[in-house]
Amino acid sequence: MSSRHRAPALRGVDFGEFVRQRAAAGTLVVQPRMGFDDPRKMRAGLSATKSAAAATVGTVTLDSYTRLRDDEALADALARGRPLNGYPIVAHDPAVTAAMLAGLYGPGFPVQVRHGSAVPQDIFEALVALRLNATEGGPVSYCLPYGRTPLADSVRNWTQCVRRFAELREEGAEPHLETFGGCLMGQLCPPGLLVAVSVLEALFFQQHGVRSVSLSYAQQTHAGQDREAVAALRRLCGELLPAGSWHVVVYAYMGLYPVTVHGAYRLLGAAAELAVCSGAERLIVKTVAESRQIPPIEENVAALEFAAATAARTSRDGRSDAEDSETYQEAAALVHAVLGLGPDLGAALVRAFERGYLDVPYCVHPDNRGRTRSYLDGDGRLRWADPGALPLARHGRTGAARRVTSAELHADLHYVRRAFDGADEERVALPDGLAPVPAQDGLPGGSPEIARAEGS
Repeated sequence: MSSRHRAPALRGVDFGEFVRQRAAAGTLVVQPRMGFDDPRKMRAGLSATKSAAAATVGTVTLDSYTRLRDDEALADALARGRPLNGYPIVAHDPAVTAAMLAGLYGPGFPVQVRHGSAVPQDIFEALVALRLNATEGGPVSYCLPYGRTPLADSVRNWTQCVRRFAELREEGAEPHLETFGGCLMGQLCPPGLLVAVSVLEALFFQQHGVRSVSLSYAQQTHAGQDREAVAALRRLCGELLPAGSWHVVVYAYMGLYPVTVHGAYRLLGAAAELAVCSGAERLIVKTVAESRQIPPIEENVAALEFAAATAARTSRDGRSDAEDSETYQEAAALVHAVLGLGPDLGAALVRAFERGYLDVPYCVHPDNRGRTRSYLDGDGRLRWADPGALPLARHGRTGAARRVTSAELHADLHYVRRAFDGADEERVALPDGLAPVPAQDGLPGGSPEIARAEGS
């Protein structure tokens, strides 16, 4: 390790234990997707997250040059003062990052580093040097959607990095990894596949020495199907992962987000309700303007507080008991088919994509077969139009493929945006004292449909 990575080591925080303790007390942990290039602004964002009226964990999201390991472009951008879309943790002197986190990061406020890299060696070296022991990703979920790195290379990279990350335990810091597998492509991926990849990546992490894991699931197009999916995810975790080693994190919808304030907050509220009703322990929020620009700190805090307030008034008695659902049957079939390809999970994942046992619809990565297609049925549930070679024959996923036209695909991609923007403008209750979100890039701000909930 080079001398530039010898930095003041931060005190390790048990990320998984923090979330489990809040869940045991009946509190949903909420988290932003926040990243700024300036260490002072990044610190301000973390401070505001910590001070929000919610149970929060912090996020440091890295920039795209760091994610792609484009050191030359990153150095040029920094030299010219061009803004980045995240925090360049590898480019900053580690002492700068340590100072940015000092007094914020600690037992009461864990921080997770988020990146999106299929070649994350430098990132993990920076994390280990600082003893920052919570991050996320995976050999599949940080490879297929984000570039053209060969899947076998990503698996090798992630094998090295997970093993390196696991060494933090020897320094008294319990490493925690969240799989991004439940968020593949963000949208139009039937939930059985999302659940399966989430479970497989978590097993991959534990096989290579990281014991504490979290499993993701991204909100999709139908609330009932989402509840079934999280129930399936939790059942498979109970069957395959050691007790007390995992928790579930729900992501607010990652596809085309509503552009109206009332639509965006109604959708975020539905994500918070999904997290509570399904027993998930953590929620990644989304903001109104996130698809257009890096959201300001104030908008992130507004989203955190709104989600927390919604969760607090949502009954936990509605938890789905549909554990033996169609989604569970599909996810279990996929997981066990991949596990049957050999004891080394990394090698099994590569074989699974070669054989089409795993195949992500509408994903153009060269190592993805691209034979599967999906569509929304009349109720808004995600279905397989063509299951390709997915091993689902025992579960009724065979027969003639359904043709999906470009017009249908376009309509499906816009389904959630239309549904939430086009509904009657309802008064969306925000936490007491929280101001309406200001206008961003022409979006309506201070809209009368947003009302403060007195005493909520």
